[in-house]
Amino acid sequence: MSDGTEVAQRLGEVRERIADAALGSGRDPGTVRLVVVTKEVSLEGIREAIDAGATDLGENRAQELAAKMQALAGVASHRWHFIGTLQRNKVKLVTGRVALIHGVDSIELGQAISQRAASEGVVQDVLVEVNVSGEASKHGVDPPEAWALVASLAGLPGIRLKGLMTIAPPGSGVASRAAFSGLRELRDRLQGELGGGTLDELSMGMTSDFEVAVEEGATIVRVGTAIFGPRR
Repeated sequence: MSDGTEVAQRLGEVRERIADAALGSGRDPGTVRLVVVTKEVSLEGIREAIDAGATDLGENRAQELAAKMQALAGVASHRWHFIGTLQRNKVKLVTGRVALIHGVDSIELGQAISQRAASEGVVQDVLVEVNVSGEASKHGVDPPEAWALVASLAGLPGIRLKGLMTIAPPGSGVASRAAFSGLRELRDRLQGELGGGTLDELSMGMTSDFEVAVEEGATIVRVGTAIFGPRR
């Protein structure tokens, strides 16, 4: 993994690829937010990304997130996202401290976030994680169950539901596109039933498939390896 000046160059290349994918599908590149995934990246590497203009950083482990947030507290112009599977006993490390939680997949987790947010007097933005591909190894609610979870979360205090997220199957552009278009279509149906305006965000696409995700309507892509190189 490289933490040197290559980070800025790679970050710029990813931004260009996002812009090209957006423009090629008739979209404004400004409607796609890049979350720079910092899993197992050193503080020096993260600072290099921030210096190069990264504003949104993503971590998938609560304790690693807390440590990095503390270490980089004095560095301006960035915000954190939690993008992994959040255990209920780690909710206190994340709620009220991140811009967005990408991955609420049960009402129990939503209730834990709600209770913590209410106790701190904050409102936490969240996304519902949907297992569009139906893979047993993936977290997320099945598409037919998404409406019940969305409706339940929308009624909880201290939570602001912003949209949906998914992870596509590995290794197949066709499968990725099907997953991303499926999430977009599900969002459109749910948003219609909710009366619109509450499910604007679609977090989908990583290093191997973020351009396809942009073409299919992603508003957030989560990219790490293309910026920092392979992790362990």
